[in-house]
Amino acid sequence: MNTNGKSKSVEKLPLWQEMSGFLILLVVIVGLVFTQPVLAAPKKPGAHHRNLVTVDWLQKNLTNADLVILDASPGQIYQQKHITGAVNVSYFDYGTPYATTAEMQKHFQNWGISADKKIILYDQGGTYFAPRLFFSLVYHGVPTENIFILDGGLTKWQAQGFAVTKDATPAPAQGTFNIKQLDESMRIRLPEFITASGDLKNNVLLEALTPDWHFGEVLSFGKRGHIPNAIMLPSEDFFNADKTFKSAAEIQQQLNYLGIKPEQQIHTHCGGGGAAAVPFFALKYMLNYPKVTLFIESQMGWLSDPRDLPFWTYAAPSNLRDANWLKSWNSTMLRMVGVSQISVLDVRPAEAYKDGHVPFAINVPAEVFKSNLANPSQLAKTLGQAGVNIAHEAVIISGSGLTKESALAFVMLEQLGQKRISVFMDSADKWEKLGFVTTSEATAVGAKKHAFDTTIPQTHYPVAIRQQVIMTKPNGDKGVYAKVFIAAGKNLPNKMPDGKTLHVPYTELLNADGTPKTAMEIWNVLVKAGVPRYAELISYSDDPGEAAVNYFILKLMGFPDIKIQAG
Repeated sequence: MNTNGKSKSVEKLPLWQEMSGFLILLVVIVGLVFTQPVLAAPKKPGAHHRNLVTVDWLQKNLTNADLVILDASPGQIYQQKHITGAVNVSYFDYGTPYATTAEMQKHFQNWGISADKKIILYDQGGTYFAPRLFFSLVYHGVPTENIFILDGGLTKWQAQGFAVTKDATPAPAQGTFNIKQLDESMRIRLPEFITASGDLKNNVLLEALTPDWHFGEVLSFGKRGHIPNAIMLPSEDFFNADKTFKSAAEIQQQLNYLGIKPEQQIHTHCGGGGAAAVPFFALKYMLNYPKVTLFIESQMGWLSDPRDLPFWTYAAPSNLRDANWLKSWNSTMLRMVGVSQISVLDVRPAEAYKDGHVPFAINVPAEVFKSNLANPSQLAKTLGQAGVNIAHEAVIISGSGLTKESALAFVMLEQLGQKRISVFMDSADKWEKLGFVTTSEATAVGAKKHAFDTTIPQTHYPVAIRQQVIMTKPNGDKGVYAKVFIAAGKNLPNKMPDGKTLHVPYTELLNADGTPKTAMEIWNVLVKAGVPRYAELISYSDDPGEAAVNYFILKLMGFPDIKIQAG
């Protein structure tokens, strides 16, 4: 009926339009019927990845018979509260690296796992128990598309107001899953891990432990510290405050800051193979990094090796050299046969050098470095004429320990592209007490007269400036994270930079003899001062030598993005 009260005939739609509407309706109905109980591609509101589900999703699907819910929390936590229907799975039952395939298969079947089931894993949230169980399942052949971690775990579940229970879950129906083959591509063994530790271009040893472990406060299986060349990225850094995983973009930013690239082989590890599962899961299944393995034995396996493998507290201990090391590598014999690949730079004033110096040391006074702070090309020319070889390790001597003079020389050599640089830590008194000789004669620099001549040849020292060492403009270089300025002098400088500034006097990082404090002591000083773990750190002072000391210490500790500001 139209508004004029006259009837109007209804036009008949073409048959193809009538059929298309019917077909659309049919597709919708079929979709509603068949997709509700199927979990092959579950809808996960707010999840970051296909192997994560939200607590809202689980609450809506809690009674689905196709789900197996495994609570990976320690037993005492499970007994206090857990999600209804969840089966407790203890890491301490299945997590041993020595469990047999038959034992693991029995575990899986007792947990109710079958090939047609979808498995939801959770823990308290923000910890490694669920990711470690995820690793164990996929390593033993459970299809990745069948396993999901509850993002945020029990903490997020309760924060949303969802119910928990203390009632024990009845034993599930026996599962039928059979382990056919282990996926060894996900695991690395000790021999290969040792090899990887010496090939840092192609490999990353990603350590998931906290600074107290990494820097030696915790006594780890008889030693303090970490596996050589390990990069610290604690498992807790992968989570938000609400215990959910950070976004893939945030995790990628952390990896970029640490210089970890997807084309590298990445080997996650920790103390005993638990915490390492967090970066394993995040990199391999959230960021789709193609070459990620987990070192199950981790530090425990490394330190139990009968060869007494080394363990570090500093990130770069080879930046520190002592008298015994220098005496060995600086010997006349090794120089005669061309084995000694070091340039010994004595940066003391010429008068102190003439009073007595280490054999084969080249005198390049600290004033030469300081006066050429803005003229690296002239400094390079001077170094070449003095016999410094850019391809060798440069060992800097300044009297005793780390001084403003040796630190500034270190920074400027880094800027010029010196292959390796270290600072000699021992005093002249200790050198002499050990019975090692000194000489007052200048080291011969010039053309060699014969094959075994120990004369140091002059070199062409190329100018290959590294841009990310010395900043001349406050807003010049830009790091992955925001800039944080660190004032290195006893007092704050006369001119303060624009931006966040923290005060860390360089003297607080050194012992009375000029040697760096222990790694853990340094870390505690930095934490107290508020130095963030993720930032573009700019060390500055009215005296560039003071700024250089803090630069050296932060490099020693493994901070990847440090610069000094000059001018």
